[in-house]
Amino acid sequence: MDDEVAAVTFEEDDDGVVVVIGSGASGGTLANELCHKGIKVVVLEAGPRLKLTDFENDEYTMYHKLSWLDERTVTGRGSIARNWPRSPTWVCKTVGGSTVHWAGLSLRWHAHEFQARTRYGAVAGASLMDWPLSLSDLEPFYAKAEDKMGVTGTNGIPHLPPTNNYKILSLGARRVGYELVDTSYMAINAQPRDGRNACDQIGFCMQGCKSGAKWSTLYTEIPKAEATGNLELRADCMALRVEHDPKGKVTGVLYADRSGQQHLQKARVVVVACNAIESPRLLLNSASNVYPEGLGNSSGMVGKNYTRHMTGYVYGVFDKPVNMYRGTTASGLVRDEWPHEDKRGFCGGYVFGTCALGLPYFAAFLNPGAWGREFTSDIEAYDHLAGTFINGEDMPIETNQVSLHPNKRDRFGLPIPNINIDDHPNDTAMRNYSLKQVAELMMAAGAVRTIECPPMPGSHNMGTCRMSNGARDGVVNKWGQTHDIPNLFVADGSIFTTAGGCNPTLTIVTLAMREAAYIAEQMRTNAI
Repeated sequence: MDDEVAAVTFEEDDDGVVVVIGSGASGGTLANELCHKGIKVVVLEAGPRLKLTDFENDEYTMYHKLSWLDERTVTGRGSIARNWPRSPTWVCKTVGGSTVHWAGLSLRWHAHEFQARTRYGAVAGASLMDWPLSLSDLEPFYAKAEDKMGVTGTNGIPHLPPTNNYKILSLGARRVGYELVDTSYMAINAQPRDGRNACDQIGFCMQGCKSGAKWSTLYTEIPKAEATGNLELRADCMALRVEHDPKGKVTGVLYADRSGQQHLQKARVVVVACNAIESPRLLLNSASNVYPEGLGNSSGMVGKNYTRHMTGYVYGVFDKPVNMYRGTTASGLVRDEWPHEDKRGFCGGYVFGTCALGLPYFAAFLNPGAWGREFTSDIEAYDHLAGTFINGEDMPIETNQVSLHPNKRDRFGLPIPNINIDDHPNDTAMRNYSLKQVAELMMAAGAVRTIECPPMPGSHNMGTCRMSNGARDGVVNKWGQTHDIPNLFVADGSIFTTAGGCNPTLTIVTLAMREAAYIAEQMRTNAI
């Protein structure tokens, strides 16, 4: 997987290429799809290109190798803003993006999650809207994405083996009456497949998979695209602004290489796939006389309606060792609470499953700022713990947004992003309910006590360039094409209209594949 491919280069004045900004789940996938259709692609990635041999089974070392550590600020009244003012979310800055870091959970959305406004009604304080597409529109691409990624439990691919953590989850879940309990649908090989090794059950899934068993565009989509001869990957190249001609048509991308030297790569089409923080920032920083509020922003919605999922964490303390860190980080899931049910007192649903953080991260996220006898007692119980995470649909709020800081600038003189995060009452109600349910499960499994942890910075960033039927309500149409500029697209989690109740990566990949097919057809017919 680390074999070098002969590099191809395209001229900076080649205005026939597609420039994709970002190489993660969306950018890497979309680039590969286009390259296999014979289209020339330049991928600009702000971070370095690592190899499997660069990965270390050390949480903090890899955090600094993988993460987007550029300065950002955060405002809001929630615990994330209070506890993590400098790092409110986890975004990766490396070839492969967050697919290097993610745990591998890969679930299809339910049909109702694409119709949240219709299903939930008018939720006070929320900016709910139906997606401009349905589950049936995505099902063919979901199937292709599952096969591409090697999702366990699909296409005859076996599930991963159960871990101790999962056995406790399963026992407790069945004792309290849950039925949809399994080792989940994971883009991690249980046996060798598609040139990737089988999982070694090392337990460091989110620090870069040393065995290469987990699907990541770093060593799947990017090398496959390079093998076509149609891809040039430019790592350590930070996009600064998207340029356009006097009529408003996008013409290229201004970027800085690793030395800070600036270049302008011309383009026929530009696809912004940076993530839900940096994508709106780039569009806003590309403001001009023609587009004074930023590109794609005639609706004023660029950066707004930020969602990141309702989260919670519960650990059970047992009288015998569990050693939860042995095996995959997310080794099992309970899906019974995922459907929407009015009787629970909140809209939407959630999933929950195993979570096995290493000791350094467990200590950091357990209770930020805490110390004393209770805290050290929890740390001492580490090898006797079983861990769970909760992931649910959070409500979009227009004022939850990514905006440009009025004063602070990065090293290129561009405004840094500020992220405003407030919890909706629906999020709080879901969190309180789910924490109680999961704690009861742990006690049913035999825990002597439980530990609840506050929300921690997550990787599920969505909604800041959301899809909409009309240009007044969102940023892109159902193909990821901006309403304002036909040859400008957005392709990451920012185009989600709502958040859904499960992890977003499979849906991001699915949408990217669908978007690539549309772009290729639009180019073939000279529509763009």
